[in-house]
Amino acid sequence: MQFECYVVWAMVREILEYPDPRLREPGKPVAEVTDEIRTIDCAADDEPSDLRVFINPEILEKDGQVVWNEGCLSFPGVTEEIKRAERIKVRALDRDGKPFELEADGLLAVAIQHETDHLNGVLMIDKLNALKKRMMGRKLAKARAEAGSA
Repeated sequence: MQFECYVVWAMVREILEYPDPRLREPGKPVAEVTDEIRTIDCAADDEPSDLRVFINPEILEKDGQVVWNEGCLSFPGVTEEIKRAERIKVRALDRDGKPFELEADGLLAVAIQHETDHLNGVLMIDKLNALKKRMMGRKLAKARAEAGSA
């Protein structure tokens, strides 16, 4: 199964593509949940929203292992099989700044791990062995070339 996660920051920002060095910079914790941060739902007014907000997420527990064919906006046009924990427990703040804990499995657990990695400056390519990293680099170059010719 494939997924693409979209991290919505406190403000809409440009999508950084690999190998932009800013992707390696850990995010700074949110000190205070403000009205500006609460306006992070980018669904149109006439669209239903299933926005899940995890401010300052911390993965408390990991269990099991699963392999997902992940995609990422920082690696446009490329997917790769990534090993992740099958089940997690995460603690975070909601959009009102209230703490909560959540146990997740399946796609939600994978998505939370993927996005938490981004916040820590870790990319999906970092989860691959040397051979798969080279192959992913070739796939990315090919996808960029095809996008440029379209």
